[in-house]
Amino acid sequence: MKLKEVLLKALSFNEILKQFSIDQADFTIKDEDVILSDKRIGESDIVKERIQIEGKSSNGPIFNFFGTLHYNILNQLAVFEVDFVESKPQPAA
Repeated sequence: MKLKEVLLKALSFNEILKQFSIDQADFTIKDEDVILSDKRIGESDIVKERIQIEGKSSNGPIFNFFGTLHYNILNQLAVFEVDFVESKPQPAA
């Protein structure tokens, strides 16, 4: 299961998206495939990884969320612990 799908099951992550006016379809986890293919994932039930999530808000700016992902592989549960958020204006069309 993709990390994005697992995070969307968490109420607190959905609240973060709402707070920044980001639709569920408008965010990506940087290097998600690299994280999921890491050999350490098979060695442990819980993975702790520093990640970046980029989300485009409905009212313009793009937000980069930096933090730690805590991912329980067996139970398919994930928590994203935000360290800081950076916003940048949307590029002109």
